[in-house]
Amino acid sequence: MATHPWRAVKARLRALATRPAGWSLSRRLLAASLALVVAILPLAGAGLAYNFRESVTASFDQRLRSLLQVVLADLDYNPAEQRLQISRSLGDARFERVFSGWYWQVSDDHGTSLVSRSLWDQRLPVSMADGVTLRNITGPRGEPLRVIERDVRLAGHPQRLHVSVAASREELEAEVARFEWLLGLSLLTLGALLLCGLAVQIRWGLAPLRRLHANLTRIEAGQDQRLDTRLPGELSELATAMNEVLERDRRLIERGRSAAGNLAHALKTPVSVLQALSDRLPEGERRQVRDELGRIDEAVRHHLARASAAGGATLAGRVRLGEAIAPVVDGLARLAGRRGIALERDIDASLAVRMDPQDLQELVGNLLDNALRWAGRRVSLRVTGEAGGVRLSIEDDGPGMSAEQREAALARGARLDERRSGSGLGLAIVEDLMTLYGGTLSLDDAALGGLAAHVWLPGVAGSSG
Repeated sequence: MATHPWRAVKARLRALATRPAGWSLSRRLLAASLALVVAILPLAGAGLAYNFRESVTASFDQRLRSLLQVVLADLDYNPAEQRLQISRSLGDARFERVFSGWYWQVSDDHGTSLVSRSLWDQRLPVSMADGVTLRNITGPRGEPLRVIERDVRLAGHPQRLHVSVAASREELEAEVARFEWLLGLSLLTLGALLLCGLAVQIRWGLAPLRRLHANLTRIEAGQDQRLDTRLPGELSELATAMNEVLERDRRLIERGRSAAGNLAHALKTPVSVLQALSDRLPEGERRQVRDELGRIDEAVRHHLARASAAGGATLAGRVRLGEAIAPVVDGLARLAGRRGIALERDIDASLAVRMDPQDLQELVGNLLDNALRWAGRRVSLRVTGEAGGVRLSIEDDGPGMSAEQREAALARGARLDERRSGSGLGLAIVEDLMTLYGGTLSLDDAALGGLAAHVWLPGVAGSSG
């Protein structure tokens, strides 16, 4: 049986979805979005935090420069007393509070000349580099400081002076830390909102694909015959193309079945004529001709039956099993009554399968016909729901079969007893139908004493069992 394109694609997607590498499109897009957010937002946060630190540090340095200018403007040398002095207060009480973190210091080549009250008995390390320098140092009590230094010369003072102004970096670091905390919280919230928005966008964008998948599932279950083409442009074209394939396959199947029926009728008459003509032949030749005609008849009937079921479950609709097989069962029950055989029936009318009604009737007809041919007085037919499907059990009280005979009976055209009528193709055709529709056929010893044929067919969602 040829594999339909849409069914092959659907099977491939389903197989991929069972592996981590075959995630669904929505999972792939969400994973890609998550990776993108996780990669970009931290980089953006790091860049913003760096720029903020640089900006705050520059502002802090500018403040230190302003304080240094104030110290330099107020620094004075008294030649009469030969001492340095600050003519006025810097206007910031922190320079007067001991170990406040804000300090200034004036040094010369012989050591420290003037210090702020906040330094108390401590001194700042001095760098004798030329020009204005900014650096980080460790101040009193291990306090981290940011210091600005500059060398100057005052009129009348014989030596070069080194002026330093320092401030605690704790304030700077606290401001940066607060910004980083707020930035991290903001980016985390932004990332969550982005992922939620992307999830909604992905779900909305893939909604047509989910509708298409659900439509395919309904077709596979026999609930629909065509795909809905009310989809976005690209998917609408795909659905239209798939509908054309489905329709073409249906036409081909119907044409094949019609041709099979026509061929059966066309061959029936010539074979009957040849059989009649063979009666005029001598005994030896007559037997040989009849054997060859029998082989032709068996082969033709088998292949016609196989061709009539060529559609399989792919395009089969949902049928009520009890309703579909009722004509065959009723007819064979009347035949069994004339033979003095009781046909017992136990059929759950609510069970449904996805199978062509004609194929279903052929399946049950072959099995019941075989059971009636070998039965003594009783044949039992039970149809029950089991393990996601439907089980048909047909038993008889005939002689039964050994394990080797049951295996041989499933071989195409096998005949275990040439004295009994029948082509021997019945069980082989049933087995072909099982392969076609995804069912199973097994033979076993029956509780009635004869042979039991068990058939399992996939069920339909919504049917009991």
